[in-house]
Amino acid sequence: MKHFRHNIIRAGLEALYYTGAHRVLRPIFSGIGTVFMLHNVRPARADSFQPNRHLEVTPDFLRATLRHLRELGIDLVPMDELHRRLRARDFSRRFACITLDDGYRDNRDFALPVFEEFGAPFTVFVTSDFAEGTGRLWWVTLERLIAAQSRIDVSIDGQELHLDTATPEAKQAAFDRLHDLLRSLPNGGDLDAAMTALCLRYGIDETAAARELCLPWNELRSFAAHPLVTIGAHGITHCMLRRQTELVAAHELTGSRARIQDELQQAVDHLAYPYGDRASAGPREFAIAQAVGYKTAVTTRPGMMFADCADHLTALPRVSLNGHYQDDRLLPVLTSGAATAMWNGFRRVAAA
Repeated sequence: MKHFRHNIIRAGLEALYYTGAHRVLRPIFSGIGTVFMLHNVRPARADSFQPNRHLEVTPDFLRATLRHLRELGIDLVPMDELHRRLRARDFSRRFACITLDDGYRDNRDFALPVFEEFGAPFTVFVTSDFAEGTGRLWWVTLERLIAAQSRIDVSIDGQELHLDTATPEAKQAAFDRLHDLLRSLPNGGDLDAAMTALCLRYGIDETAAARELCLPWNELRSFAAHPLVTIGAHGITHCMLRRQTELVAAHELTGSRARIQDELQQAVDHLAYPYGDRASAGPREFAIAQAVGYKTAVTTRPGMMFADCADHLTALPRVSLNGHYQDDRLLPVLTSGAATAMWNGFRRVAAA
């Protein structure tokens, strides 16, 4: 089903490109700017089973994106400048902010050299438990667990599942089913409990992925000191805030910021909601982020920036640079706003 969905999205992007519709729609839907979202930036892998491929792009594709933005005459700005322009309603020039979620080592090792080539500022939203080495990159752990098994037997939310994982196709189907089931669990701690039980059954260290892939505090300090880097917050545990109590959600947003500020000795003014979709962050979370003092907060809801976003500074949309669509030809479509306009039913702001 997800493969089918990817194909439909790609077909839509291709249609906008080949018909030239993106050029017609650009003046209407490109808006005043864009906040781009990435996660991993690293060389392509040859593995036949890569269920999290959508979360990674190559350095070359990041380079092509930045080159395209420069060719369009778009200002590449940090989140502080985005905030200033929105508050001042300074929309004389289009802008782009590049953001990366979670705090991966590859953001420093592979993305930073590309940003340096272009003198482009960027923001990394850090999950404090990942930097601590105690966090759970459960989607990566699930991928590794399935990759190592030819069969998975598990009980989740009262369901007994017996899944074939002998082939890459079977592994992908098993990952999709388990991923969707885990994401749909109703209470905040259910996902963690289910993954802990699964990892114990198959002898997997559920915090190893964070220690291996994410920047620890001692490495974040030097990274954060780079003049192109802004560090933002991404929660303590990377939980779905909307499924937590209001008290827990507020603690996630204030506690992560306090921990990062204490470790890095610099202000943290910007937030990315973990997951960031409608199921994970809504009006309550937007209000909490504003109340606790974040200048901006970004979602994963697709969309370009429009003047009305100035009234919703803690509910800002982003455009994903998705690993499934790493095609330089599609960059004019992504920056035109045509694709996100169609996705949003041609609404400019979707902050409810």
